[in-house]
Amino acid sequence: MLLTTANCFSSSSLLLPSLSRKPIFLFSKRPRVSSWVSSRNRSSRLCRASLITSSDSFEVGRLIGSYGFMNVTSYSGFQAGADFEYSSGDLGQLRVQDVGEGSVKIRLYEGRIAKGSFKGTPVIFKVYPGQRAGGIEADMMAANELNAHAFLQNSSEGICKNLLLLLGGFETKTGEQWLAFRGDGKYSAADFAKVASEKISRARSLEEMSWNPFEQEQAFKRKAYFVIKLFQGAMTGLAYMHNYDRLHQSLGPASVVLNTIVERDAAYLVPRLRDLAFSVDIRFSYLEEGPKTFSEDLWRRASSAGAFTPMERRAFGIADDIYEAGLLFAYLAFVPFCEAGIMDSLSLQRLLESTFKLDLTATREYCLADDRLLEAVKFLDLGDGAGWELLQAMLNPDFRKRPIAEAVVNHRFMTANVL
Repeated sequence: MLLTTANCFSSSSLLLPSLSRKPIFLFSKRPRVSSWVSSRNRSSRLCRASLITSSDSFEVGRLIGSYGFMNVTSYSGFQAGADFEYSSGDLGQLRVQDVGEGSVKIRLYEGRIAKGSFKGTPVIFKVYPGQRAGGIEADMMAANELNAHAFLQNSSEGICKNLLLLLGGFETKTGEQWLAFRGDGKYSAADFAKVASEKISRARSLEEMSWNPFEQEQAFKRKAYFVIKLFQGAMTGLAYMHNYDRLHQSLGPASVVLNTIVERDAAYLVPRLRDLAFSVDIRFSYLEEGPKTFSEDLWRRASSAGAFTPMERRAFGIADDIYEAGLLFAYLAFVPFCEAGIMDSLSLQRLLESTFKLDLTATREYCLADDRLLEAVKFLDLGDGAGWELLQAMLNPDFRKRPIAEAVVNHRFMTANVL
């Protein structure tokens, strides 16, 4: 059985087989936003209570979404000396990657706590299939996610508001693992980007774009502020994880939960990181013991980059998370500011890595020549190019030169003073 302890703060690691895949989580259905908000004191008391491990303590509602993940099996990434000619017609084709579908299918349900002092508290269930449907891989992912949240929720500094809060879970007779998270939002950053790009497409197709330059500028500033606050919250959560020796290793648009996607409500926006199933423990005691669950591929890449000692490998792991966060930043800078279908995460990653070899100056020049990308350029140009500066730093080919998460949070582009 997965949930072997009722202690929220148990950080003991389960003995699990190794897995070297590195997935990217994707939402397959668009959920609705939650309206529940709890006080800080209530949150703290709920976390510091024991994890709820009885299925009778929960009520399960409707299915609200599902997860899949992709395995990139032959991704070439950045190659400094490669010759590659690019044309706009190649943008959506994955010539340098083989992408396969993962075997684990994860379902999401809404629900609530049915008993006790926190009766009525909304939750989101994340359901991992049993071994019969998902194999040992599903149990490994569920156990790793449980351990990661339990460890991070044991901080002496209190609860990080930018991480999703685990309340409990249970195992069914069929072997499914149900993890219950506080219902702090059902939308993701990917949902926000999709809605924003579709809004642009709809307005242009119906010729509803405002002719008033002032209104256009205000709408741009609202979206820019929302995106900056979204990314700042995600990076605050990542900085917290790194400060407590945990890597995320699956950071993407679908891994950031939002309590609202309304740009006018940006003042109330609280982004939260989720999907810690592939989290890696980087405490030195663990690094000295050798590769563990979900870390073999990471440390193989670290060795290829010249990181061999525990300290070097730890630095590489943190920098690897920062690189993923840089790709998330690029996604948020482009997709919400373009019409639907113009740009997606894989096409953007290929554009940055394979076409322009992580040369952001060349990328900007290319984007300036395409009218469909001008709003994204305008966003990254804020603060005299502060957005491009930050993106270039996070995507630096040399992992030793990438900033830490706290430096990203405090970068001049992230203060919103650029607006």
